[in-house]
Amino acid sequence: MRVVIAGGGSAGWMAAAALSQYFGTRLSVSLVESEEIGIVGVGEATIPQIRLFNAGLGLDERAFLRETMGTFKLGIEFVGWRRDGMRYFHGFGEVGRAIGLVPFHHYWLRYRREGGTLPLDRFSPNTMAARENRFGVPAGGFAARLPASAYHFDATRYAAFLRRYAEARGVIRREGKIVNVRLDSESGFVRGLDLADGGQLEGDLFIDCSGFRGLIIEQALASGFEDWSHWLPCDRALAVPSTGDGKLEPYTRSTAREAGWQWHIPLRHRTGNGHVYSSSFTSDDEAHRVLLANLPGDRLADPRPLSFLTGKRREIWKKNCIALGLASGFLEPLESTSIHLIQAGIARLLSLFPDPQCDPVLVREFNRQLDWEFTAVRDFLILHYHVTERDGSEFWRYCRAMAIPDSLQEKLEMFRTSGRIVRQNMELFDVPSWLQVMWGQGLRPAGHHPMVDAASAADLAGYIAMNERETSEQVAALSDHASYLVRLVGDEGSVPSEQPTARAAR
Repeated sequence: MRVVIAGGGSAGWMAAAALSQYFGTRLSVSLVESEEIGIVGVGEATIPQIRLFNAGLGLDERAFLRETMGTFKLGIEFVGWRRDGMRYFHGFGEVGRAIGLVPFHHYWLRYRREGGTLPLDRFSPNTMAARENRFGVPAGGFAARLPASAYHFDATRYAAFLRRYAEARGVIRREGKIVNVRLDSESGFVRGLDLADGGQLEGDLFIDCSGFRGLIIEQALASGFEDWSHWLPCDRALAVPSTGDGKLEPYTRSTAREAGWQWHIPLRHRTGNGHVYSSSFTSDDEAHRVLLANLPGDRLADPRPLSFLTGKRREIWKKNCIALGLASGFLEPLESTSIHLIQAGIARLLSLFPDPQCDPVLVREFNRQLDWEFTAVRDFLILHYHVTERDGSEFWRYCRAMAIPDSLQEKLEMFRTSGRIVRQNMELFDVPSWLQVMWGQGLRPAGHHPMVDAASAADLAGYIAMNERETSEQVAALSDHASYLVRLVGDEGSVPSEQPTARAAR
């Protein structure tokens, strides 16, 4: 079976690496990309699921971090999102240890109502470690609550790293610009791609990683697009690298601005910065000024502009073409989900991999699952904008007043009335994530689960104290993040080598 990947970047080379790893020589995989077109390559922050993808490829973590100038990420700090002068942390992993069927936070809500003063952060190992710039593997303690972590890395270097990995496993790269997509006149299936140099690529299955333009999925197959910009109005971004501020924080920072927000992502060789904003509420010149006025050090290049429309393709898999990355849709990088959505598409493709006829039952199931994945992430992002006390600009007043999807409205009402958070259909973000963001944005429940009232005052106090003690012990056992990285991969200014390293996946 011949698989043709249209476009490189993170999406294209992640797909090529995965197919070459899991299918070996049973597939013929070709990837066509043009150095003239280049890649977007802005995304530099991830969520913990990336570790599963890398492990599946058998990548050695030391080599991966060294090649991509990577650092660790324990979560995201949100500055000014509730209102100016306030900040909160969305840490990966658990918040407290559950007892039976009732999540920890219900006990903490009762504890707080009865005069307890320990904040929610004190029960999140990741949050407490991030505040002290710590990282590592704690010795002893409650193993199930070891800090869940992700990475910051240079996305362009990651694509190059995976390219070497995939080519070593038989993937053929073709340099060239696609000028035409040939469709079968009867079935409508894609039969081949015509290149500017006169060459052709024929295949049985096509993966569109051509970016926002959706060269195959949209321009040739007219999949259609669901526009979600009325819920997520930011449509522009400026990205610029800078020197750092002397710190190497193991977390991403998102700072609210008048018409959007600014990211801060520490890598070993530089800091990634960007301003995501709505062109309906501010000008490009003002967004440029705000970004450059709030850099942690000297800028290393001119800001790079990016325009986008938030939403997704109506059919991410159509005929014999599957879209990945920006070709499938775009949800702004507020919670670092861009690379995860590529990974989610690849995982579904591997699970539902077709024969050359592309059984419509598989196509429908793939689209159903990816539709749910995008929608669940969409709702989580809308939460950050809608539940806020900010009212100093038209942008934030719009976000506060806008009608939101029923699925999100139900989730907010359930938490407001009873403190309950229900994870639907294995959606990406679990209870601790929703809890930290809803609480951090200022949402307060009127009650808690009645089962917690069965605990005596002494038992409740002991349970709260135990959780706080375990968190403190775990964090105390960790190293300084920068020092840990030096021990793991060497000096932070090291130059990446030329070849990726793999190990047997465990």
